[in-house]
Amino acid sequence: MNCLGLVYFPLYIISRLEVGDDYCLHCHEGFQMNEKVVQARNEKYHVGCFVKYCEHDFHVLFAPCCGKCGYFIVGRVIKAMNSSWHPECFRCQICSKCLSDDGFVKHAGRALCHECNAREKANSSGRILCFKCHSYVDEGQQLKYQSEVYHAYHFTCSSCGSELSSDAREKDGDLYCLRCFDKMGIPICGACRRPIEERVVHALGKTWHVEHFVCARCEKPFLGSRHYEKKGLAYCELHYQQLFGMLCYSCNQVIPGETVFALNKAWCVDHFGCIVCDRRISPKTKFYEFDLRPVCKSCYEMFPIELRKRIAKMHKLEN
Repeated sequence: MNCLGLVYFPLYIISRLEVGDDYCLHCHEGFQMNEKVVQARNEKYHVGCFVKYCEHDFHVLFAPCCGKCGYFIVGRVIKAMNSSWHPECFRCQICSKCLSDDGFVKHAGRALCHECNAREKANSSGRILCFKCHSYVDEGQQLKYQSEVYHAYHFTCSSCGSELSSDAREKDGDLYCLRCFDKMGIPICGACRRPIEERVVHALGKTWHVEHFVCARCEKPFLGSRHYEKKGLAYCELHYQQLFGMLCYSCNQVIPGETVFALNKAWCVDHFGCIVCDRRISPKTKFYEFDLRPVCKSCYEMFPIELRKRIAKMHKLEN
Protein backbone atom coordinates (compact mmCIF):
# COMPACT_ATOMS: atom_id res chain seq x y z
CA MET A 1 0.00 0.00 0.00
CA ASN A 2 1.31 3.46 -0.84
CA CYS A 3 0.89 6.75 1.09
CA LEU A 4 -2.47 7.44 -0.64
CA GLY A 5 -4.00 4.15 0.45
CA LEU A 6 -3.96 2.67 -3.07
CA VAL A 7 -2.73 -0.86 -3.63
CA TYR A 8 -0.66 -2.33 -6.42
CA PHE A 9 -1.52 -6.04 -6.83
CA PRO A 10 1.15 -8.08 -8.56
CA LEU A 11 -1.21 -11.12 -8.68
CA TYR A 12 -4.99 -11.52 -8.85
CA ILE A 13 -7.39 -14.41 -9.68
CA ILE A 14 -10.73 -14.35 -11.49
CA SER A 15 -13.13 -17.06 -10.38
CA ARG A 16 -16.86 -17.74 -10.11
CA LEU A 17 -18.51 -17.20 -6.80
CA GLU A 18 -20.50 -20.23 -5.76
CA VAL A 19 -22.09 -18.81 -2.61
CA GLY A 20 -23.62 -15.35 -2.75
CA ASP A 21 -22.82 -14.24 0.79
CA ASP A 22 -19.87 -11.95 0.12
CA TYR A 23 -19.50 -8.35 -1.09
CA CYS A 24 -17.17 -6.21 -3.23
CA LEU A 25 -14.49 -4.38 -1.27
CA HIS A 26 -14.75 -1.40 -3.61
CA CYS A 27 -18.53 -0.79 -3.93
CA HIS A 28 -19.62 -2.84 -0.93
CA GLU A 29 -22.41 -4.47 -2.92
CA GLY A 30 -23.03 -8.19 -2.99
CA PHE A 31 -22.25 -10.67 -5.73
CA GLN A 32 -24.67 -12.68 -7.89
CA MET A 33 -24.58 -16.43 -7.91
CA ASN A 34 -21.97 -17.71 -10.41
CA GLU A 35 -20.76 -14.10 -11.02
CA LYS A 36 -17.13 -13.64 -12.04
CA VAL A 37 -15.17 -12.28 -9.08
CA VAL A 38 -11.64 -10.90 -8.83
CA GLN A 39 -9.73 -12.19 -5.79
CA ALA A 40 -6.61 -10.33 -4.66
CA ARG A 41 -4.95 -10.43 -1.26
CA ASN A 42 -7.87 -12.39 0.13
CA GLU A 43 -10.32 -9.65 -0.90
CA LYS A 44 -13.04 -9.86 -3.55
CA TYR A 45 -14.05 -7.31 -6.21
CA HIS A 46 -16.54 -7.03 -9.06
CA VAL A 47 -14.66 -7.34 -12.31
CA GLY A 48 -15.74 -3.80 -13.19
CA CYS A 49 -14.68 -2.44 -9.80
CA PHE A 50 -11.19 -3.86 -9.95
CA VAL A 51 -8.95 -1.40 -11.86
CA LYS A 52 -5.74 -2.94 -13.15
CA TYR A 53 -2.44 -1.05 -13.64
CA CYS A 54 0.97 -2.20 -14.67
CA GLU A 55 3.64 -1.46 -12.09
CA HIS A 56 5.10 1.47 -14.04
CA ASP A 57 1.76 3.21 -14.60
CA PHE A 58 0.74 2.62 -11.00
CA HIS A 59 3.91 4.41 -9.84
CA VAL A 60 3.40 7.24 -12.31
CA LEU A 61 -0.21 7.80 -11.27
CA PHE A 62 -0.08 7.26 -7.55
CA ALA A 63 3.46 6.86 -6.13
CA PRO A 64 5.08 10.02 -4.63
CA CYS A 65 8.52 11.14 -5.78
CA CYS A 66 11.41 11.46 -3.34
CA GLY A 67 12.40 15.06 -2.58
CA LYS A 68 16.09 14.17 -2.80
CA CYS A 69 16.69 11.50 -5.46
CA GLY A 70 13.55 12.16 -7.53
CA TYR A 71 12.65 8.46 -7.89
CA PHE A 72 9.23 6.94 -7.10
CA ILE A 73 8.77 5.80 -3.53
CA VAL A 74 7.49 2.24 -3.08
CA GLY A 75 6.99 1.19 0.50
CA ARG A 76 7.59 3.39 3.51
CA VAL A 77 7.26 7.13 2.87
CA ILE A 78 8.61 9.96 5.07
CA LYS A 79 6.40 13.06 4.89
CA ALA A 80 8.35 16.14 6.01
CA MET A 81 9.34 19.64 4.92
CA ASN A 82 6.42 19.71 2.42
CA SER A 83 7.93 16.78 0.49
CA SER A 84 8.04 12.99 0.43
CA TRP A 85 11.25 11.05 1.00
CA HIS A 86 12.70 7.58 0.92
CA PRO A 87 13.67 6.81 4.54
CA GLU A 88 17.33 6.51 3.53
CA CYS A 89 17.20 9.83 1.62
CA PHE A 90 15.85 11.96 4.46
CA ARG A 91 19.06 13.20 6.11
CA CYS A 92 20.43 16.09 8.16
CA GLN A 93 21.49 18.87 5.82
CA ILE A 94 24.68 19.48 7.80
CA CYS A 95 26.09 16.12 8.91
CA SER A 96 24.04 13.80 6.60
CA LYS A 97 22.82 11.67 9.51
CA CYS A 98 19.69 9.65 8.62
CA LEU A 99 16.62 11.27 10.20
CA SER A 100 13.94 8.70 9.39
CA ASP A 101 14.02 7.05 12.84
CA ASP A 102 15.59 9.64 15.17
CA GLY A 103 13.42 12.62 14.29
CA PHE A 104 14.48 16.07 13.12
CA VAL A 105 14.23 19.78 13.85
CA LYS A 106 13.35 22.43 11.27
CA HIS A 107 15.94 25.21 11.49
CA ALA A 108 16.05 28.12 9.02
CA GLY A 109 14.23 26.07 6.40
CA ARG A 110 16.53 23.05 6.80
CA ALA A 111 15.96 19.62 8.31
CA LEU A 112 18.63 19.08 10.98
CA CYS A 113 19.40 16.38 13.51
CA HIS A 114 19.07 17.39 17.15
CA GLU A 115 22.86 17.69 17.60
CA CYS A 116 23.39 19.98 14.60
CA ASN A 117 20.38 22.07 15.55
CA ALA A 118 21.80 22.61 19.04
CA ARG A 119 25.19 23.54 17.55
CA GLU A 120 23.61 26.03 15.15
CA LYS A 121 21.67 27.67 17.98
CA ALA A 122 24.84 27.88 20.06
CA ASN A 123 26.77 29.49 17.21
CA SER A 124 24.10 32.13 16.73
CA SER A 125 24.11 32.93 20.46
CA GLY A 126 27.91 33.05 20.68
CA ARG A 127 28.07 30.12 23.12
CA ILE A 128 30.05 26.90 22.72
CA LEU A 129 28.68 23.35 22.68
CA CYS A 130 30.49 20.34 24.09
CA PHE A 131 31.45 18.02 21.23
CA LYS A 132 30.54 14.98 23.35
CA CYS A 133 27.31 15.79 25.21
CA HIS A 134 26.12 18.69 22.98
CA SER A 135 25.25 20.93 25.94
CA TYR A 136 26.62 24.43 26.56
CA VAL A 137 30.15 24.75 27.93
CA ASP A 138 30.49 27.53 30.48
CA GLU A 139 33.64 29.61 30.83
CA GLY A 140 36.18 27.81 32.98
CA GLN A 141 34.94 24.36 31.92
CA GLN A 142 36.35 24.36 28.40
CA LEU A 143 38.95 21.85 27.32
CA LYS A 144 40.14 21.89 23.71
CA TYR A 145 41.20 18.46 22.49
CA GLN A 146 41.97 17.48 18.89
CA SER A 147 40.49 20.75 17.58
CA GLU A 148 37.15 20.27 19.38
CA VAL A 149 35.81 21.78 22.62
CA TYR A 150 34.61 19.58 25.49
CA HIS A 151 33.61 19.83 29.11
CA ALA A 152 36.87 19.07 30.90
CA TYR A 153 35.13 16.64 33.27
CA HIS A 154 34.50 14.18 30.43
CA PHE A 155 38.19 13.21 30.59
CA THR A 156 40.61 11.78 33.15
CA CYS A 157 44.39 12.15 33.44
CA SER A 158 46.29 9.53 31.43
CA SER A 159 48.77 9.22 34.31
CA CYS A 160 46.94 9.45 37.67
CA GLY A 161 43.34 8.94 36.50
CA SER A 162 41.98 12.06 38.19
CA GLU A 163 39.16 14.07 36.60
CA LEU A 164 40.58 16.83 34.42
CA SER A 165 39.97 20.56 34.64
CA SER A 166 40.30 23.25 31.99
CA ASP A 167 44.06 23.61 32.61
CA ALA A 168 44.76 20.04 31.43
CA ARG A 169 47.60 19.52 28.95
CA GLU A 170 47.93 17.31 25.87
CA LYS A 171 51.04 15.39 24.86
CA ASP A 172 51.25 12.87 22.00
CA GLY A 173 47.45 12.62 21.89
CA ASP A 174 47.06 11.93 25.63
CA LEU A 175 45.65 14.30 28.26
CA TYR A 176 47.27 14.97 31.64
CA CYS A 177 46.44 17.01 34.70
CA LEU A 178 48.77 19.97 35.24
CA ARG A 179 50.59 18.29 38.12
CA CYS A 180 51.46 15.16 36.13
CA PHE A 181 52.34 17.19 33.06
CA ASP A 182 54.82 19.35 35.01
CA LYS A 183 56.59 16.18 36.16
CA MET A 184 57.29 15.24 32.54
CA GLY A 185 59.98 17.93 32.25
CA ILE A 186 58.32 20.03 29.56
CA PRO A 187 58.97 23.76 30.15
CA ILE A 188 55.92 25.76 31.20
CA CYS A 189 55.51 29.45 30.33
CA GLY A 190 55.67 31.70 33.39
CA ALA A 191 52.92 33.90 31.93
CA CYS A 192 50.24 31.63 30.41
CA ARG A 193 51.15 28.40 32.25
CA ARG A 194 50.98 26.44 29.02
CA PRO A 195 53.72 24.16 27.62
CA ILE A 196 56.45 25.68 25.46
CA GLU A 197 57.02 23.59 22.35
CA GLU A 198 59.19 25.97 20.29
CA ARG A 199 61.68 28.73 21.26
CA VAL A 200 62.16 29.22 25.00
CA VAL A 201 63.23 32.37 26.85
CA HIS A 202 65.03 31.79 30.16
CA ALA A 203 64.74 34.84 32.42
CA LEU A 204 63.84 35.77 36.00
CA GLY A 205 64.38 32.14 36.99
CA LYS A 206 61.52 30.99 34.74
CA THR A 207 60.83 29.92 31.17
CA TRP A 208 58.65 31.90 28.78
CA HIS A 209 57.12 31.83 25.33
CA VAL A 210 59.00 34.43 23.28
CA GLU A 211 55.84 36.49 22.78
CA HIS A 212 54.89 36.29 26.49
CA PHE A 213 58.15 37.66 27.93
CA VAL A 214 57.21 41.35 28.10
CA CYS A 215 58.01 44.61 29.87
CA ALA A 216 56.17 44.79 33.19
CA ARG A 217 55.17 48.40 32.42
CA CYS A 218 54.31 48.66 28.71
CA GLU A 219 53.76 44.91 28.12
CA LYS A 220 55.67 44.94 24.83
CA PRO A 221 57.56 41.69 24.16
CA PHE A 222 61.35 41.98 24.23
CA LEU A 223 61.73 39.59 21.25
CA GLY A 224 65.39 39.07 22.03
CA SER A 225 66.23 42.70 22.85
CA ARG A 226 67.88 43.76 26.11
CA HIS A 227 65.80 43.78 29.29
CA TYR A 228 66.44 45.03 32.81
CA GLU A 229 65.42 43.23 36.00
CA LYS A 230 64.14 44.74 39.23
CA LYS A 231 62.47 42.87 42.11
CA GLY A 232 61.59 39.87 39.98
CA LEU A 233 60.17 41.89 37.10
CA ALA A 234 61.56 42.69 33.66
CA TYR A 235 61.50 46.17 32.10
CA CYS A 236 62.50 47.71 28.80
CA GLU A 237 65.27 50.33 29.05
CA LEU A 238 62.91 53.30 28.73
CA HIS A 239 60.59 52.31 31.55
CA TYR A 240 63.36 51.04 33.76
CA GLN A 241 65.02 54.45 33.60
CA GLN A 242 61.71 56.25 34.14
CA LEU A 243 60.97 54.17 37.22
CA PHE A 244 64.38 53.63 38.76
CA GLY A 245 66.87 56.10 37.19
CA MET A 246 69.53 56.16 34.45
CA LEU A 247 71.38 52.96 33.66
CA CYS A 248 75.11 52.82 33.09
CA TYR A 249 75.90 51.51 29.62
CA SER A 250 78.86 49.60 31.00
CA CYS A 251 77.63 47.94 34.21
CA ASN A 252 73.89 47.97 33.41
CA GLN A 253 73.09 49.28 36.91
CA VAL A 254 71.34 52.44 38.05
CA ILE A 255 73.86 55.28 38.18
CA PRO A 256 74.05 56.27 41.86
CA GLY A 257 75.74 59.67 41.55
CA GLU A 258 77.27 61.85 38.86
CA THR A 259 76.47 60.78 35.31
CA VAL A 260 78.66 61.03 32.21
CA PHE A 261 76.64 61.59 29.04
CA ALA A 262 78.57 60.67 25.90
CA LEU A 263 77.91 58.98 22.59
CA ASN A 264 74.14 59.17 23.30
CA LYS A 265 74.59 57.00 26.37
CA ALA A 266 74.87 57.37 30.14
CA TRP A 267 77.82 56.11 32.18
CA CYS A 268 78.94 55.89 35.77
CA VAL A 269 81.93 58.23 36.20
CA ASP A 270 84.15 55.27 37.14
CA HIS A 271 82.99 53.18 34.18
CA PHE A 272 83.54 55.70 31.39
CA GLY A 273 86.87 54.47 30.02
CA CYS A 274 88.83 53.49 26.94
CA ILE A 275 87.67 50.23 25.39
CA VAL A 276 91.24 49.39 24.39
CA CYS A 277 93.33 50.03 27.51
CA ASP A 278 90.46 50.20 30.08
CA ARG A 279 91.85 53.43 31.57
CA ARG A 280 89.29 55.86 32.94
CA ILE A 281 88.54 58.86 30.71
CA SER A 282 87.69 62.16 32.29
CA PRO A 283 84.65 63.88 30.75
CA LYS A 284 86.90 66.86 30.03
CA THR A 285 89.58 64.74 28.33
CA LYS A 286 89.60 64.42 24.54
CA PHE A 287 88.53 60.99 23.31
CA TYR A 288 87.50 59.40 20.04
CA GLU A 289 84.52 57.28 19.06
CA PHE A 290 85.10 53.80 17.70
CA ASP A 291 82.24 51.35 17.23
CA LEU A 292 79.99 53.67 19.31
CA ARG A 293 82.35 53.41 22.30
CA PRO A 294 85.11 55.69 23.63
CA VAL A 295 88.82 55.33 22.82
CA CYS A 296 91.48 57.47 24.53
CA LYS A 297 93.80 59.65 22.43
CA SER A 298 96.87 57.48 23.06
CA CYS A 299 95.19 54.28 21.87
CA TYR A 300 93.54 56.02 18.93
CA GLU A 301 96.92 57.26 17.64
CA MET A 302 98.13 53.65 17.64
CA PHE A 303 95.43 52.67 15.13
CA PRO A 304 96.64 52.11 11.54
CA ILE A 305 96.56 55.28 9.45
CA GLU A 306 94.04 53.81 6.99
CA LEU A 307 91.67 52.92 9.84
CA ARG A 308 91.92 56.42 11.31
CA LYS A 309 91.21 57.93 7.88
CA ARG A 310 88.08 55.79 7.47
CA ILE A 311 86.88 56.71 10.99
CA ALA A 312 87.47 60.41 10.33
CA LYS A 313 85.68 60.21 6.98
CA MET A 314 82.71 58.43 8.54
CA HIS A 315 82.39 61.03 11.32
CA LYS A 316 82.59 63.80 8.75
CA LEU A 317 79.72 62.27 6.76
CA GLU A 318 77.62 61.88 9.91
CA ASN A 319 78.15 65.49 10.88
